[in-house]
Amino acid sequence: MTDRDTLYPAPMAALRALAGVSLGLALLLPPSLHAQSLRLSNQVKPSLGVVRSGVTLTADFIVALVNSEPVTNNEVRQRLLRVEQQYAQQGVALPPRETLARQVLEQLVTERAQLQRAAELGIRVDEAALAQAEMTIAAQNQLELEEFRRRVAADGMDINRFRNELRNQLLLQRLQEREVEARVTVTEADIDDFLREQNSGDLGKLELNLAHVLILVPEDTSPARVNELQARAQMVADRARAGGDFAALAREFSGAAERVNGGAFGWRTADRLPSLFVDATRALPAGGIAGPLRSAAGFHVLKVLEKRQAGMPDVSLIQTRSRHILLRPSAQLSQADAVARLNQYREQIASGKATFEELAKEHSQDGSARSGGDLGWVSPGQFVPEFEQAMNGLRPGEMSQPLVSRFGVHLIRVEERREAALSQRDQREMARGLVREKKAGDALRNWIQDLRGQAFVEYREAPRL
Repeated sequence: MTDRDTLYPAPMAALRALAGVSLGLALLLPPSLHAQSLRLSNQVKPSLGVVRSGVTLTADFIVALVNSEPVTNNEVRQRLLRVEQQYAQQGVALPPRETLARQVLEQLVTERAQLQRAAELGIRVDEAALAQAEMTIAAQNQLELEEFRRRVAADGMDINRFRNELRNQLLLQRLQEREVEARVTVTEADIDDFLREQNSGDLGKLELNLAHVLILVPEDTSPARVNELQARAQMVADRARAGGDFAALAREFSGAAERVNGGAFGWRTADRLPSLFVDATRALPAGGIAGPLRSAAGFHVLKVLEKRQAGMPDVSLIQTRSRHILLRPSAQLSQADAVARLNQYREQIASGKATFEELAKEHSQDGSARSGGDLGWVSPGQFVPEFEQAMNGLRPGEMSQPLVSRFGVHLIRVEERREAALSQRDQREMARGLVREKKAGDALRNWIQDLRGQAFVEYREAPRL
């Protein structure tokens, strides 16, 4: 990083929030633990190798091949256990186990295709990055690393399997950033349109909690088959309007990833939903049904679970001024050595043997070194997520542990915070991030669908539960 601007890439939060192919970071954790903001995906989850105490696994066998790589029955069973735990924790009624198992298998197939793509591109996660992610989860649960590992083991989860699945999460995150980021472009006209909609009133303030059933229509489907699929969508809509359980209909008929959650998207502002969905539901009351609606993906049936009017964004925000020391791993300096060296600097600063500014000027490998590592005043969203998350967790005067980011290894200290008015430029940057988030979500869903379509998948025996 030559100066602080390289900490400011285009926001990729949507890649972690809208992947739509898995079940949440909590699936990697025992029920007693919860990771709130690792910013890996809420969706991007590989198969879970959890062996629960007291559970005897049956003889394993192959249930599917993804480009000749197997997905096994035990993988499905292990993931299914975690999914059922999540349903129980949330107090949500379980769909039939066979239905849920089929959905879990499809998630595993999609994830396997993505991991294969990551391997083809040579994307790797080294031990230091894995250790940093593990420490982040432990810190979010307010535990030291060893205590976190003991809690994981005590709940019946093998720590080595946990770390392997965490590595896969990081691989998927890096793959999606690499493959999708280039597809997302936000123009000044896009920002103008967004702000115009905000200022015109209803769209920017409307928040919807929708659920949907998607009847997929593959490309090159014959007209006769399209008519059959449309009739199926109409049947779903009729049953929903007659008072049928929409969540059950979604789990039975939907081809969308949200079917695992009964088709629910969760709360979203209208500008973060497809205009097709907003136009069809904005006039409906809670409980209203819309559709079938035709899109490029197929036929949608929508239900308005809840709706509300939100206020405009605050006219002020909290800004942070921080310093950092950056070490770039190289042939002469491994990432592990960089972490160790920054730990030494941290001890020197804490003991009063050196100041942060002195060490930053002497050792930091970026443009901020000349000013003692000072990054100036910044607003939310201006740093890459992993850096900003660590910075936001610090109080003024507090130092971080060594942090691995895509630019290297950092030691961060927060100097002070202030409340600042939202300037016109800040408003446009906020709008840029929101527009990018929506576009990134759309691009990610399309990319995953394309990758899944390119994979050769051979289903063998049905999972045995």
